[in-house]
Amino acid sequence: MHQDLVRKFRDKKSVIGIVGLGYVGLPLALRYTEEGYTVLGFDIDQNKITKIAKGESYIEHIPSDRIATAVQTHFSATSDFTRIPEVDAIILAVPTPLNKYREPDLSYVLDTTDSLVPYMRKGQVLSLESTTYPGTTDEELKPRLEKKGFVVGQDTFLVFSPEREDPGRKDFNTKTIPKVVGGCTKNCLEVGLALYGGVIDRVVPVSSTKAAEMTKLLENIHRAVNIGLVNEIKIVCDKMGIDVHEVIDAAATKPFGFVAYYPGPGLGGHCIPIDPFYLTWKAREYNVHTRFIELAGEINASMPSYVLKKIVMALNSHKKSLNGSRILVLGAAYKENVDDMRESPSLVLMDKLQRHGATVEYSDPHVPEIPHMREHNFRFEQKHTVLTPEVVAGFDAVVLSTAHKAFDYPMILKNSKLVIDTRGKYRGHHDNVIKA
Repeated sequence: MHQDLVRKFRDKKSVIGIVGLGYVGLPLALRYTEEGYTVLGFDIDQNKITKIAKGESYIEHIPSDRIATAVQTHFSATSDFTRIPEVDAIILAVPTPLNKYREPDLSYVLDTTDSLVPYMRKGQVLSLESTTYPGTTDEELKPRLEKKGFVVGQDTFLVFSPEREDPGRKDFNTKTIPKVVGGCTKNCLEVGLALYGGVIDRVVPVSSTKAAEMTKLLENIHRAVNIGLVNEIKIVCDKMGIDVHEVIDAAATKPFGFVAYYPGPGLGGHCIPIDPFYLTWKAREYNVHTRFIELAGEINASMPSYVLKKIVMALNSHKKSLNGSRILVLGAAYKENVDDMRESPSLVLMDKLQRHGATVEYSDPHVPEIPHMREHNFRFEQKHTVLTPEVVAGFDAVVLSTAHKAFDYPMILKNSKLVIDTRGKYRGHHDNVIKA
């Protein structure tokens, strides 16, 4: 049976089902349609389904005309899971956040799987792309398929292939980013390689789903640890009166042995702030204490508080208290030039400022308004503030949290009473700039 499925993928005669049409699922769906596959997307958000049917984008860096072209050819979306038997592949791209105790929350993965399994048929492959701890695919998904009566590796197939999306990136895309695939069995791996081989330039097989799951964690823990290191170096440099960005730029001229990482107001995005905790949680099952990873997590999590302290000190130098001050935060997205706000440290900082009595506004041309975020209890009702010299001059302090290209930095510098720069945008000395 697995050979029949492999041929269907290679001949592009298969139907691809993608569950979760967000920052991971939507680009993948478009990639398949661009190669001639028929794609059926599933999502519980009816707004997304409506927009797709109209050929409209809801993700800034994905143009509407790309969706419209896909819909006119081989792409449609639904919230009806009873249509699962129509597809040959089921790719899960749903969130894997942390709960309030900083422990893995697999409810989206498991609840979705439980909703899918009753409608699954023999001859399908289920691929999990959501980042998780090693063992999730074998320990959680496989038993659910076996309970249905399937024999994994014979009449149904199960793989883990971690997503590697980086929203807004120009030099790599879904097609050109290599894809790691691990299968529960040899047959599962062969099916998984065929599933992705037709749309990804390079597919990288590993020996097991656990190895694939650990690969994704290592990638993002590597970044989290190095960002934690440079955030700590930033604090030391600040105490010594050294510009950390000047030091990083100088160190980056070394052609070997150094990779530049840059400090900021904290970690953001759907992976790097979360993934390390998936491994530290699972490692405790094996009586292993991941001290190095946890230390980096503590440093990165402390950055919004460090920035808050710098704001307070800057206001104090102007004989102002934070309570009652008007603060403008530049950038709500977690990184520059995108509309992605997942785990954004800007939102954490805005919450802290409000709790300490500041009147807070934000400016972000990529985020016209801030929706309710599941990881934040507060609601930010105000919409994006358009910047003019008069508007900027009306605030007691401007906090540069995300360095979008769209900001007029010379104008902001000229008209601000205080600029708290968390991104190293303003080099050299400026009387009204505090580096944080």
